[in-house]
Formats: sequence, C-alpha cells, structure tokens
Amino acid sequence: MSTLQQTRIKPASGWPFTWNDEFIEPLLVSLTLLGIISGVVIDYLGLAAELLLTINIATYAAGGFYAMRAIIAALRERTIEVDLLMVLAALGAAYVSAWTEGAILLFLFSLSNVLQGYAMRRTERAISSLLELRPDHVDVRREDEVLALALEDVAVGDVVLLRPGDRVPLDGTIQRGRGSFDEAAITGEAMPVLRDVGDHVLAGTLNINGSIELLVTKSASESTLSRIIAMVSEAQARKASTQSFLDRAEQYYAVGVIVAVLLFITLVPPLFQVPFSENFYRGMVLLTVASPCALVISVPAALLSAIANAARRGVLFKGGAHLEELSKVKIIALDKTGTLTFGHPELTDLVPQPGVSTDELLAAVARAEQPSEHPIARAIMSYAAAQNLTPPEPTHFAAVTGMGVRATWDDEETLVGSPRLMNQAGLQVPAALLAEMDRLADEGRGTVLLVHRGQRWLGLVTVMDRERPDAAEKILALRAAGIGRVVMLTGDNARVAEAMGRRLKIDEVHAGLLPEDKLRLVEELGKQYGPVAMVGDGVNDAPALAAASSGIAMGAAGTDAALETADIVLMSDDLGAIAYAVGLSKRTQRIVWQNITFALAVVVILVVTTLTIGVPLPLGVVGHEGSTIIVVLNGLRLLAYRG
Repeated sequence: MSTLQQTRIKPASGWPFTWNDEFIEPLLVSLTLLGIISGVVIDYLGLAAELLLTINIATYAAGGFYAMRAIIAALRERTIEVDLLMVLAALGAAYVSAWTEGAILLFLFSLSNVLQGYAMRRTERAISSLLELRPDHVDVRREDEVLALALEDVAVGDVVLLRPGDRVPLDGTIQRGRGSFDEAAITGEAMPVLRDVGDHVLAGTLNINGSIELLVTKSASESTLSRIIAMVSEAQARKASTQSFLDRAEQYYAVGVIVAVLLFITLVPPLFQVPFSENFYRGMVLLTVASPCALVISVPAALLSAIANAARRGVLFKGGAHLEELSKVKIIALDKTGTLTFGHPELTDLVPQPGVSTDELLAAVARAEQPSEHPIARAIMSYAAAQNLTPPEPTHFAAVTGMGVRATWDDEETLVGSPRLMNQAGLQVPAALLAEMDRLADEGRGTVLLVHRGQRWLGLVTVMDRERPDAAEKILALRAAGIGRVVMLTGDNARVAEAMGRRLKIDEVHAGLLPEDKLRLVEELGKQYGPVAMVGDGVNDAPALAAASSGIAMGAAGTDAALETADIVLMSDDLGAIAYAVGLSKRTQRIVWQNITFALAVVVILVVTTLTIGVPLPLGVVGHEGSTIIVVLNGLRLLAYRG
C-alpha cells in the first residue's frame, strides 16, 4: 500500500499553516468523496456528458494522486506494489465507463492509508520524548570555577551542582549534600527516595529538595537514561521485519497478476487462434477480477472500524498490526506504579491509639506537616483538605531529612516520622506500636509514620501509592477475556509489591526492577508463554513496552515516552479497557479472516469463470465491486462492538 512521505510544500506568504502530506492527503480523500457524489448526481440529472467526464477525471486525479506517487517511487526502486493494480483496476473500470466504481476503489484505498499513516506517525516521537529528560546544559565545578557545559562536554570525574528541582543529568555519586529524589520515571518507585553522601543517583531522576554536588561516574552515552533510549530504538527495530515481509508479499502478488494478464493477452491468441481484440477484452476482465481490491480493502475495513470503535472507548491502537498481535496474547505483564496504582502518594490509614480520636490524630499530623513541601506532606494535606480541615501553621517547624518533621504549637512538640526520628528525640517507641508498624508494612500499606505529641503517642499514619479500587475486578475481567497469566513488574520494594499481588491475585510478582530487568523479563515471558502484552506508564517501562508483542500505555498518567513507544494507549487510564481491547482484537481477527476467505473465494471464482466460460466486463466489475462492498460492510460491523 502507499507509503506516507512527509514531503513539505513551501507555504504561500502569510498562509497560516504549512502544506504537507498530513493536510493534503486527507483533503484529496475528501475531494474524492465529493467527486463521487457529484458524479452520481450529475449522471442522475442527465447533465452534459462533458461535465460528467471532467468531474470523473478530477475525482480520479484526487483519489489516485498518492497511489501514483507511490507507484512512481516504487518503480524507481524497481519494485511493484498493489497500488499499481488498484490504479489499473480503476482505469479498467473507466474503460468500460464504470467511473464511479473505480473512484470508490481509489477513495477506500486512500482513506485507509490516511488513517493508518496517522496512527503510525505517532511512534516517531518516542526517542525525542526520552531525550527531554536530559538537560541541555549542566553546572560543573572545576577547581574553584563553576562552568555551564553542554551535557556531552561533561567528563567522568567532574562534579555537577544540583539545585532543588533539577533533573539529574548523568549517573553519579553524591559527594556533598543529601535530598529526596523522585525516581518514578526511571525505576517506577512512586515514593521519593532519600539519597545521602556516597549514594548513587541515576540520570533522569528529579532532585526534589537537596543542594547537592554529584561526582559523575558515567558519561552521557553510558548513563542509565541513554541505555533506555538505546533499548527502545533496538526494540522498535526488531519489529520492522514483520512490516518488511508484508511489503514483499504485496509486491509479489502485484507482479504475479500483471505478468499473468500480460501472458494471457499475448500468448492465448497465437496458441488458441483467438482474435486478439476479443482476447484483450477478456484480459481486461481478468485484470479487473484478479485485482485484489476486495482483499486489500477487506482488512483495512475491519481494522479501521475496530480502531474507530476503540477510540470512542478511550483506546488508541497505533495501527491494525497491533490489533492482530493483541489477539494472540495469553499473558499480560503489568507495571505497578501508575498502572495498578494511581501513581502518586495518598494518606491511606489513620490508626489512633486508645483514647485518641481519628480527628485528633489527623489534626495533629496535618498541622505538623503544614509547612512542608515533601510529597508525603502534600498527600497528608490533600486528605485533610478533603475532610474540610485547614490547620494553621505551627509556631516552630523543622524538617529532619529522611526521618520526618518536628513542629511546636501551644508549647507542645509534635513529631511525625520514623522510629529513627523518635529515637533521636529520646523517645522509646512502645513495642505495641512497632508491632503495628510491622503489620501495616507486611500488608503493603506503604510508608508508616509514628505520631507523638507532648507526652502522648497519638498513633500511626500510612501514606502509599494506593491501588486502583477496581484493579482486582479488572484483572478478573482480563482472565475472562482469555488472558491466562497476569504478572506484576515494578521497581518498588518487594514487601509492598507482594502484598498488593496477594490482594489482587496476581500470578507472579517481580519487584526491585530496573528498566533492563523489565525488558529481560518481558523477553523471557515471551519465550516461555508466547506473545506477551506489557502495560506501563513511565520512561522505565518504555524498553519493555517496545519489546513486548503488544505494548500498552496508560494515558493520563503516562509519560510521553511510554505513550509514544507503546502500540496501544489507554487514554482514560481505565484498566477495564484492556479486557475490552483484547475482546475487540479477537473479534476483529475473526472478521478479518472471514473477509480474506470471502475475498479470495470471489477472486478465484471470477478468475476461473473468466478463463472458462467468459464474463462480460460490466458483470466482472459488479462481482468485483460487490465483493468489495460486502467485505467493507462486514468490517463495519465492528463499529457496533461493545465488549
């Protein structure tokens, strides 16, 4: 089929947009449809034949422009594609004055190219989205001077200065300072991680609150982020062979039909003493009925209908091939952060001590955390706001990095944080509270905070990246749709991941993973179980998404890299859309094979009939076009699929 090329035409002076194929090709498709309608109306009204002929020629020119461009490009490469047969079939229809039928062929064929080309162009930006995580310039301390250097000019051993809010440019070790780092884009860990002197940090992570000097340990080309970019490129390249095979098959069929018709026209008259003109007419019929118009259109008709249906349900398939791949999947690997969970911390449990009310515990925690900008504090304040609680600022406040906060009001100090914070303040945590902390941690409740005020222990608060409330139900729906095994892949700690896996009845849980680990596991699962789908939302998921048979990205929570690398995008973050997409893909494959079988059967019957008893060209066109309409209508049934 036609290959979309981004050939730009210089815009007119002052023209508000750029003329390119993304605008011109849909315009020509629209003009083709308008020409078809105009031709039918003019013919029905019996207007001047010259006007009808002019409209028909203009319609052919609009509908066949990109097909002709593809034919010319292919001939320059000494190849022949189905585009040529489509044009010849349309010209054959025009030869017998069936202009409308030929125009419909060109319209449907060019429309399918426009829609598929649009979906495929979205994948071209994957690498650029990954590159956006790398800053262009870096502040480097060399001797007593601070230099702003391009990323490529930073050498191993240089000291990079990081301020709060800076993206880490290169892998390195903290030489001075400490702070919390958001590693979600690289490791998938939703909770910020404290990094101190001597700790290793990864390129692409976000420095939340520390003033840090970082000793560079890897060059730009060797960093973790660069490896992710390389893995995405390689995984995408591995998929190209399938498309190459389909292109070759298309070419061979077109060549075979053309050669067969030429041989028929030239050899039959001398061998069987048949008049050349009569045989040429039969050859034109043979070219028309053997042209794979119904076959070529039958598959896009089904796939595009399915894609349109899916788009209405918030599922974007980036091409028909991904529908086919998804129909084969029996195992799905799910990233935890942002996929099974919401991707941001929330206050999930308030566990007051005897004699302390939940409201008292929340009020103390919220007031203590009120001045803090830490994500855990923001989660607590969001929950308090939802309870219509707006606490005043404490009289005194201090954040203890990696431990918690200390705040004072009404001459009493409140501590919210880890056992280390309590021990630092000279407080002995009761054994019952420590046991309760262990219980909550075993249940995967995330970060557990102790709360002490004055002379009393007020209780415990947990903050976690909460799982989606319908996650268990949607996983059951996946199994009902034919998915035999569900696997969780996460960069989170094993305790939290395994607890969630038990709650959701997930078959396998793999925790503490880096991007290369996810890629390796997806490839291993594919070898063990066959085609595998990967569902994720972060940059760390991008290599695995690209390597999976079907890469599925969560839309609203997903990074650009995940969305653009994936084959399928869930625009509404609805896990239930995965089961719907699986069911749609299986139904689509059934209709595709119905169409292929029917189209081939019609071609065989018409070719055999033409070669034996003969078929008038108008009847051949009717049979040919009739089969095309039938397979298109059969494909359009997918617009009504509800799952």
